Amino acid sequence: MAQPSYIIIGAGVFGTSTALHLITQFPSASVTLIDRNAPSDATRVAASWDWNKVVRADYRDPLYCKLALDAQDVWRSDPLWAPFYHQSGIYWISQSGFAGEVIENYRRLGRDTSALKELEVEVAKGEFGGLFDQADYTGVKKVLVNRSSGWADAKGALRRVAERAVELGVRFVRGEVQELLFGEGGACVGVLTKEGVRVQATHTILSTGAFTPKFLDGVATATGNDAFLAGERMLAGGVTTGLAKLDDETAKVFADMPVCIQENPPERGPDNGTLPLTADNKLKWWGQTIFRNTQTMPSGRQISAPPTPSDYDQWKVPDVLVEDVAVANKVTFGKRGEGWEIKEHRICWDVFTPSADFIISPHSAAKGLYVATAGSFHGFKFFPIIGSYVVKMLEGTLDPDLVKTWAWDRELPDESKRRIWPHTEFKDLL
Repeated sequence: MAQPSYIIIGAGVFGTSTALHLITQFPSASVTLIDRNAPSDATRVAASWDWNKVVRADYRDPLYCKLALDAQDVWRSDPLWAPFYHQSGIYWISQSGFAGEVIENYRRLGRDTSALKELEVEVAKGEFGGLFDQADYTGVKKVLVNRSSGWADAKGALRRVAERAVELGVRFVRGEVQELLFGEGGACVGVLTKEGVRVQATHTILSTGAFTPKFLDGVATATGNDAFLAGERMLAGGVTTGLAKLDDETAKVFADMPVCIQENPPERGPDNGTLPLTADNKLKWWGQTIFRNTQTMPSGRQISAPPTPSDYDQWKVPDVLVEDVAVANKVTFGKRGEGWEIKEHRICWDVFTPSADFIISPHSAAKGLYVATAGSFHGFKFFPIIGSYVVKMLEGTLDPDLVKTWAWDRELPDESKRRIWPHTEFKDLL
C-alpha cells in the first residue's frame, strides 16, 4: 500500500482501457480489473459488448470531435486495434445543419475534409450504390457522407484488449463486488466481492456502466452517507438492437455498405441506425426508443437500473421494442428491407448523463474513490484512448477544461435540454 495501486470495477470500455493504459504507463504497478464476466465469455452485459459498434468523429461538439479523431488515428494504425476496425464510411441523415457543423469542426482542428461531403438529398441518394434511396427524408435538406468513419468488431476488440492488459501484468478477478472497504478517515481502500475475495488498493475506480447508480445506492445505505448517491448526475437506460441474416446474393449487394444514422423528429426519438454486415452476413439496427427501468431499491429509493437477473434479461425483448427495431429498418431501407426477418433482439443498457458527457472524476464522498463511466451510448469509439484520460485524472494532470466537463459535481443542464434522455419507463413497454 506504500506505492499507488489500482482496482478497476467493470471490464467494459472505460475499465479495460484504463487497465491497459495504467499497466502500460506503470509496468510495475498493481492493477486489478474486476468483472462478473471473463473476457472470453460468449456474451456479456457491458454496453461495449456487441457484434459491432460505430467508430466516427462526426460530432457537433468540438471536444468530442477532436477526441474521436484521435481515437480513430489509433484504430487505423495501432497493431492492437487495427484488426478490429473497418472504414466503411458513414451516411448521416439529419434534419438540421449537422453536416456543415461537422465539416467545420474538422477544418478548425486542422483535419483533412476531403472524405466529407454535404449533399442535397437527391444527390445523396446515389451514394453507396443507392442503398438508401428509399430512406425517410422527411424534412431533410442535406446528408453528411463521411468516408473516413466506420465501425469496429466490438466483441473482438474488447476481448483482445483485456487479454493484452493481462499479458502486461493486470490481474483479472472474476466476481461481483459486494461492498467497498473503507479505512482511516473514511478513505476507500478496496473492495470485497460476493465470492469473498478481498482486494485492497490506494485507488478504486468505478467503471460500472448502467449498474453505477444502483451500486452507489448500496454504498450509501451501507455507510449511511447519502453523498455517495448518483442523484441526478446519471440515469441507467436501455435501447434495443436486432439482427437480420441476409442471403448470400443480398449480402453481395450490401458488402460495401456504410454505417447509416438517421436523426429523427422529436416525436419519434433521438435517432436510429444500422451497421454493415458482420462476418456471417448479419445486418444490425438499433431502435429510436430510449427507456429507463425505475425500481424500488432495498433502501426504499426509486432508481433506474437494469433488470435484476445477472444477464440483465437482455434477450427478453417486449413486442413493442421488436417493432421499434422494425421501424429503424423501414425508415432506412423502405421496401428493400420488407422481406428481412429481424431476430436476435437484445436490450443494451448504459448509463446516461444529462449532458451526454462522460464522468471521469474523483468521487467527492471518499478519498481514494473515482468514477470513470457514463458512455451515454457514444463511448465505445473512444476505447483506444479513454483510459489515458482516466490515468491523467488519477494523476491530477487532466486538462482543466476536461476536469470541469467530466466532473462528478459539475453543474447539470436544464431538463428541457435533455433530448437524448430515457423518458419512457420500461414497464410501460411490456
